[in-house]
Amino acid sequence: MSLHALVGHDGVRRTLAGARLGRGLPASLLVHGPRGVGKQRLALWTAQLMLCEAPSEAGPCGSCRACRMAVNLEHPDLHLYFPLPRPKGVSGERLAEALETARAEALAEMREQPLRPSQGDELRGLYLGMIQALRRRAHVRPTMSSVQIFILADAELLVPQESSPEAANALLKLLEEPPGGTCFILTSSEPGRLLPTIRSRTVPLHLAPLPSDEVATFLVSAAGVDQDLAHRVAVLSRGSIGRALGFLPDSDGPGPLEALRQQALDLVEAALGESAAPGYAAALAFPPAGARNFLELFSFVEECLRDVAAVACGADDTVVSEDALPRLRKLVARPGVGAPELATAFGVLEESREMARGNVNPQLIVSDMLRRLRGAASPATTSRRSVG
Repeated sequence: MSLHALVGHDGVRRTLAGARLGRGLPASLLVHGPRGVGKQRLALWTAQLMLCEAPSEAGPCGSCRACRMAVNLEHPDLHLYFPLPRPKGVSGERLAEALETARAEALAEMREQPLRPSQGDELRGLYLGMIQALRRRAHVRPTMSSVQIFILADAELLVPQESSPEAANALLKLLEEPPGGTCFILTSSEPGRLLPTIRSRTVPLHLAPLPSDEVATFLVSAAGVDQDLAHRVAVLSRGSIGRALGFLPDSDGPGPLEALRQQALDLVEAALGESAAPGYAAALAFPPAGARNFLELFSFVEECLRDVAAVACGADDTVVSEDALPRLRKLVARPGVGAPELATAFGVLEESREMARGNVNPQLIVSDMLRRLRGAASPATTSRRSVG
């Protein structure tokens, strides 16, 4: 199977196609924007544009041999690298070989299943061995075209090794002295986490969220989703097709992102509820290790808090989790839970997210987060209880 058609971002595509026909595209691009909004698909479309034998103002022709191979992820001069789980029980050169084998297997899965949801909480990274393999390939001459294109997806996940950013530094050296005939396209949902020196050597290109109607239309036409369900998950996706796919139910029950959304709603209820006991019980339900796996969950907690604040302001029509409105209204009815108090809660959440990146015990992180969210949302109540 070939890649699905790129949806939206028409203005960005016209700009890229015009540059291809004019002075040429930059040697290093950084495509950034919300997770699942189509950054990797746009990067692949851009690579196809660069390899196309007859590009036009509309983009790649889609019919030449290079285009056909590119949309099947089979072009020998198109190289896609992306975060992977770390193989267990291997290190050194064996680790690099294991990662390359895992990358080949993942590419085969992409060809078989081009519509894939945004990744959930499984810990993945771009390891030093992967960047070393990329560097070796970059010094080999192109096979079919005059240029080789290297796409590095989710580049913010360049993994520090032994407390030093070796993977990021290895990529930096390649960007500083790129071999002739090479182009690099990095994608990132959090470009601020990249080394400043990497950002300074790439041309930024921002992708905005898609309109919900475009997401819903794509789900109906390309994934065969019922219209009502497509509309609901399109709103939840906040303009991201990759995220929308993660809300769709699968054979095992709710989709991975839907499960995280429900868990986030439960945590916010535990933080803002009448009693502190459910919060401690929720914290103890988490494993004692693997905090980095919960960064996506904290993003959903942030969205849920934003919805609570919207209800507190009387802006129910702006709530993303529309199906949770009864639960949100019940929380807002609690004394002391209002928009001004909730505003301070977002700082608490960001500190918790940083602790998770530092791999602190998840039970401690969640317990501390819920306790502090409870205090931030209803400080008067907390103070009276402390005095009592």
